[in-house]
Amino acid sequence: MITYLDAATAPLRNTGQVRLYGEDGFAGMRKACALTARCLDALADIVKPGVATETIDRFVFEFGMDHGAMPATLNYRGYTKSSCTSINHVVCHGIPDAKPLREGDIVNIDVTYILDGWHGDSSRMYPVGQIKRAAERLLEVTHECLMRGVAAVRPGARTGAIGQAIQAYAESERCSVVRDFCGHGVGLLFHDAPNILHYGHANEGIEMRPGMIFTIEPMINLGRPHVKVLSDGWTAVTRDRSLSAQYEHTVGVTESGCEVFTLSPAGLDRPGLA
Repeated sequence: MITYLDAATAPLRNTGQVRLYGEDGFAGMRKACALTARCLDALADIVKPGVATETIDRFVFEFGMDHGAMPATLNYRGYTKSSCTSINHVVCHGIPDAKPLREGDIVNIDVTYILDGWHGDSSRMYPVGQIKRAAERLLEVTHECLMRGVAAVRPGARTGAIGQAIQAYAESERCSVVRDFCGHGVGLLFHDAPNILHYGHANEGIEMRPGMIFTIEPMINLGRPHVKVLSDGWTAVTRDRSLSAQYEHTVGVTESGCEVFTLSPAGLDRPGLA
């Protein structure tokens, strides 16, 4: 049995209850998410063959510091970086390091900034130089999955409608949806209720209500959906080493639909434009 509560009076911890934010919460999220989107825009000029992911991570840290924000992943549950950089068959939570990006790679960069207590969470895919058509197509399919999931957000519908929209499109394009990771509530907490599955049926999940804020972040594979986590405890990869891609937005449920907080100010959050 799920319960909903006013975020203004809720304890600052994940209780399993779904927070409903008011206009102050939406205003705070707009600022935090806009900063994250601006950082991801700026990275479009940095992601190139020969650039190490630790260089990208350093930029994310410095960009946040320059704007009064802290990267949420830094020292989160022992994670020591300011971003996640997931290359090719890495599904998510790739750890930045000194290894340079190579021509033809695809990389997901996941950034969350904490600004005035609010968490702005988003990720995008970046092509590294010229990429193969199969990789390009995967980016297109994954972004379309995200946007179909976003389009399913409206009050009165269930969260399963998001998953159904994503799964139906991905599988129609002969791709698969990763089941091991999901979207999540976000706001004053980095990870909060509810979980947002990227597969399922429209009559499943909980009812979406105005004031809910959560991420939609489908991970789509060219091969099978199965993943494994490496010995570092973070990096998740496809078991069949097929390419994987992910796009992520943070959204808020409104009275008539939803507001996407993490849209690119420059329109760079779509494949082929980064």
